Amino acid sequence: MQQTYNGIPASRLRGVVWRKSELSNPSGNCVEVAQLPDGAIAVRNSRHPNGPALIYTPAEMKAFLRGAKQGEFDHLID
Repeated sequence: MQQTYNGIPASRLRGVVWRKSELSNPSGNCVEVAQLPDGAIAVRNSRHPNGPALIYTPAEMKAFLRGAKQGEFDHLID
């Protein structure tokens, strides 16, 4: 399987506060998010804190979270 890389190196996003859910996996398999100064939202893999961070607009994140809450992506983990 080919790995796909996308986004800015998270290490270049200095001064942001990364947060993860309190429900995150204790073994470190977590997704972390940070709000950027311009209002955009960065997402990274906690196991690779200097790896790629994907950047989304607030509208994109709102649409994704709305879909997740409605179960649109449940088939990916069943």
